Amino acid sequence: MKIYRRDFLHHVSCIGLGSALISSCQSTPKNKGPHPSGNFTLWQLPSQTPSQMNSYVLQTTHGTIIVIDGGTAGDAPYLRGFLAALGNQVEAWFISHPHSDHVDALTVLLNHPGDLAIGTIYSSLPEETWIEQYEPACLTTCREFQLALQKSSREVSELTIGQLIQIDGVCFEILAVKNPEITSNAINNSSMVMKVSDREKSVLFTGDLGVEGGEKLLHSSYGTQLHADYVQMAHHGQNGVNERFYQAVAPRFCLWPTPLWLWDCDNGGGKGSGPWDTLNVRAWMDRLPVQKHYISGFGLCKIE
Repeated sequence: MKIYRRDFLHHVSCIGLGSALISSCQSTPKNKGPHPSGNFTLWQLPSQTPSQMNSYVLQTTHGTIIVIDGGTAGDAPYLRGFLAALGNQVEAWFISHPHSDHVDALTVLLNHPGDLAIGTIYSSLPEETWIEQYEPACLTTCREFQLALQKSSREVSELTIGQLIQIDGVCFEILAVKNPEITSNAINNSSMVMKVSDREKSVLFTGDLGVEGGEKLLHSSYGTQLHADYVQMAHHGQNGVNERFYQAVAPRFCLWPTPLWLWDCDNGGGKGSGPWDTLNVRAWMDRLPVQKHYISGFGLCKIE
C-alpha cells in the first residue's frame, strides 16, 4: 500500500530513540574504489518527493554495485546521479515487490538508461491476473514496468526460496518470495525477503511484508534464519510485520526507509496525529537491544 503526504515536509534535528541513537546524514559516494574496511558498504537513499519509498545501493569491497528497489519515478534522477558517481555499472538489481514507491525508479531508468548499464534484474513478481483480482489499483504500475522491460529487451530472473546468489564475497539469500495464497494486503504480503551478508555483517530486507506474510515466514523452515545485525523495517516501519517477527530478527540496527512525517506519525497536527502505526513499532524496537536507527527522512545514510 502506498502512503504519502503531498503537503507536509519538515526538518527536525537528529534525536535519540530510547537508548538507541539516530544516525547522522552521510555524503554521496566519491568513487568506485575498494573499501579499506574489506566489507560491503550500504547506502539508504532519502526520498526526493513527499512520498515514502524504498531505495538501497550496495557496493562490494571490489566496487561491484547492487541496487535494491530504487524508489518512485521522482527518485530516479537522484538515483541516476548516485549510480553515475559509482561508475554507472549495476551488476544486480533486486525488486522486492511491484509497488510504485519501490519499482518506478527502475522503470524510468530502463526507459531512459543513458550511460547506465544494468545487469541481472531479480524479483518474484505476482501474476498480472492475480494483481487484477486482488489489487487492481497496482495494474498500471506493473504494466508500465513490464513494458519498460520489453523496451529494453530485458527479463526478470525469477527468485526461489532458499536461493543463494554470491557476488564478490557477498551472499544474497532468498528467504521468502511471492505468496499468492495470501490475498489480504496482497502485494505487500508478496514482498521478497532477502538476507544479505558478508564476513562482517548481515542485513535483512523485508520490503513491505505484512503480518500474514511475516507469520508464514516465521513458521517456515527459514524462520530460524531471520537473525541479522540490521533489519529494513517492513512497510516503512508501520503496518508491516508484527513484533514477534522483529524479536526473531533481534537486530542491533534498524533501517527505516521512512520520511519524517511518517517517522513521527504526523498528519500535520503534530507527533501522533496520523493514522499510521510507526510510534507503536518504535516502542517495539525500544524493547529490543537496538543500538542505532538509520532514518531516511534525515537524509542519506551510509553503513559500512
